[in-house]
Amino acid sequence: MGKTFVFVNQKGGVGKTTSAINLGAYFAEHGKSVLLIDFDSQANLTSGVGVKPEKNGVYEVLAGILPVQKAIRKTVCSNLFVLPASIDLSGATVELIGEEKSDFFLREAISPIRAEYDYMLIDCPPSLGVLTINGLVAADSVLIPMQCEYFALEGLTLLLQTIQRIKSNQNPGLAIEGIFFTMFDQRTRLAQQVVRQVGVYFKDNVYSTIIPRNVRLSEAPSHGLPISRYDPSCAGAIAYKSLCKEILSKI
Repeated sequence: MGKTFVFVNQKGGVGKTTSAINLGAYFAEHGKSVLLIDFDSQANLTSGVGVKPEKNGVYEVLAGILPVQKAIRKTVCSNLFVLPASIDLSGATVELIGEEKSDFFLREAISPIRAEYDYMLIDCPPSLGVLTINGLVAADSVLIPMQCEYFALEGLTLLLQTIQRIKSNQNPGLAIEGIFFTMFDQRTRLAQQVVRQVGVYFKDNVYSTIIPRNVRLSEAPSHGLPISRYDPSCAGAIAYKSLCKEILSKI
């Protein structure tokens, strides 16, 4: 049985999708079979690995229209696959509310293929709504990307409360795998303060690798490539490769 990670932060623009794509690619380079699950109707993860957002993706799987095995696509990287999303997934936020066991739809949808992959990485929307709750219920562990700014600290408290509620009620095995910092600018005092504060409060849950603010990381998705294929020598690629090794060493 493989391990399922969910990338969660209710704040947008913190690097969830970028992190899911690039960590997935580096896991795959380590010989792991990896499935990226795009659970955001913006479908940025889908296009970020070179797959066209269209029908026959995760929404159709949730709706029972398509078996999950038939929705999975290959990417340009060996061992790296994607369960794509499309704008149709936005309808699920309405359709799932009020359904019996609405928080378990994703968990049940991917249960037939859990044993086929070493790692599944779920990318959730920037909210704590029904899709993110489904991601938390379906996962074994939570990876939290944090931007180094003041509002990130405020949002972290609410996120941790939500994770604890899911752990208490729907997914007792859920654990926080770790927190990592993204878009770090060492020139700003605030960024350094945020890193220190979170490190003090969460200690063993914080990874030492910090992802810097890097233009090449922003460019790579527009080419449908992970950074390991787009520019493996840039600062962002080196950081994600290091973070991948750090995560693997603690699993």
